[in-house]
Amino acid sequence: MAIRRIREIGDPILNKQCKSVKEMTPRVQELIDDMFETMYDANGVGLAAPQVGILKRIVVIDCAGSEEEPDPIVLINPEILETDGEQTGQEGCLSVPGKCGIVTRPMYAKVRALNEEMEEYIVEGEELLARALCHEIDHLDGHLYTEIVEGDLMTPEEAAERAEET
Repeated sequence: MAIRRIREIGDPILNKQCKSVKEMTPRVQELIDDMFETMYDANGVGLAAPQVGILKRIVVIDCAGSEEEPDPIVLINPEILETDGEQTGQEGCLSVPGKCGIVTRPMYAKVRALNEEMEEYIVEGEELLARALCHEIDHLDGHLYTEIVEGDLMTPEEAAERAEET
């Protein structure tokens, strides 16, 4: 496994449509393993393949906190089937380092994807997992949260100050 370089906003690969994964190969498995290692190293909760420069429809997510056991999710060729509700909150991205913004996302998301055995399965999530599912799947279609941010991007310190004011 290896830590890969995370592409940052302005890199044209982040605005491209990703291609479906047709079969599990040793290279695809290595990419998934590297994506988890890269995400954990950067203290992220999700990472999409284009963020490490690969235009494949692959996402890894782990919403477990640092005090919890890891809960890794692999999504190959994910498709959002259903969303419900609404949540508005602070969102950041490993490809937009040092910044965050207010984004409205669904409170619930249901996603169909393939696992590492290329078997179809369903992931359902609420709150943080729903946000992560939608955020990471957006990456596969060439979109960043900065396109839907409400107001200005802020540093985490600025966001904390604003939260204290309200």
